[in-house]
Formats: sequence, C-alpha cells, structure tokens
Amino acid sequence: MTNYITKEGALRLQAELTRLRTIDRPKIVREVADAAAQGDRSENAEYIYGKKKLREIDRRMHWLIKRIDVAEIIDLKERAQQDQIFFGATVDLEDEDGNARTLQIVGVDEVDADHGKISYVSPLGRAMLKRKTGESFAFHKPNGEIEYTILAVRYE
Repeated sequence: MTNYITKEGALRLQAELTRLRTIDRPKIVREVADAAAQGDRSENAEYIYGKKKLREIDRRMHWLIKRIDVAEIIDLKERAQQDQIFFGATVDLEDEDGNARTLQIVGVDEVDADHGKISYVSPLGRAMLKRKTGESFAFHKPNGEIEYTILAVRYE
C-alpha cells in the first residue's frame, strides 16, 4: 500500500528524526557512558535503563527512516480549486442533529483525532472520499447510522 502523506506530515516526521539523531540519542549515549564509568554494569540501573532507552530511540529512528523512504508526498496546492474530497482535504461536516465538525483527510502516519486529522483509510475517511460540497451520505457507526452533510471542502 502506498504511504501517502501531506508535506506538513513529512516535515513533522523528518523533524522528529532529526531531533532523535542530534539531541535525544547523543544525550542518552552520554548518560550510558557516564553510568558505565561507575563500575559494575550488571547492577547499575542507570546503565540498564539507558541501554533500553537507546534501543527504543534506535527502533523509532529506523521506523521513521523506513516510513519517510516509502512516503509519497501529496502537494495540496494542486487541488486548491476542487470541491471534491480527496487526500489532504479539510472538510466541514454537519450531522443530522446539526452538530458541525471539521476534519482533514491525512495519511496513516499523521492521524491525530484530537485535532480532527483522520486517515484516508479509516471508515469515515473512505466514506467521504470523492464526495462533493452539499452532498449527504450515511455513515455506519458501531451504535447505528448517522447522516452527514458536507458543508465545505478546502485544501490548505
């Protein structure tokens, strides 16, 4: 499966990788070296914890490198004039009770439900794809069906 990502999402992943490489990892390496200099490593909690933390950082860096390498960055400026929902769209929705919400369709590595960013492969994301402003659609939730109306589509 293609790993679509917005330019903002790709920059965020790259910034995390850079921070891990240049700040976090060197700091932990220094802490491990200081702990190792204290003597017996088998009973040294700081050394053991530091090595564990170093493995976690290395694992995260490896994962980020792989995700960035296979990512296909989508330029949202090319879609600026469209009123149809595709990857990267910011969508204003209203449910049947009149509750409005704004969601952005993003890649799986960018999902942040608290900030209204949902994946294009999520059930709601898939239900919205290719729909247009003014269109209504039914969405099946675990506790029943809900009707949404698309109020606006924009690419920011």
